[in-house]
Amino acid sequence: QVQLVESGGGLVQAGGSLRLSCAGSGRTFSNYAMGWFRQAPGKEREFVASISFNGLITYGQDSLKGRFTISRDNAKNTVYLQMNSLKPEDTAVYYCAAGGVAAHIMGAMAYRIASWGQGTQVTVSS
Repeated sequence: QVQLVESGGGLVQAGGSLRLSCAGSGRTFSNYAMGWFRQAPGKEREFVASISFNGLITYGQDSLKGRFTISRDNAKNTVYLQMNSLKPEDTAVYYCAAGGVAAHIMGAMAYRIASWGQGTQVTVSS
């Protein structure tokens, strides 16, 4: 099971950008489907995006496609979430997820995900 550590969260003004990173441990990182979820206060966890071991990408909402970009660097055991044109409604704790389910169905079957990070707070001010 891979261990995950997120970083890169913080406070940003609306319209700004942040890049989240998720560093994974273990030599088999490149075999894992990876994903990002978020949870805003008082709301359910929401699937943001996922990427398969070979780079197939799935986004949770069409509205995120043009603003958020998921990528991975298997040589660095790291997955990224580049977030541009941030809005106050993007405020949430962002969680990295790995394994247990294929990337393209990670959003629908999150209960099968093998590993979760501790989360990183993203706050977008208006």
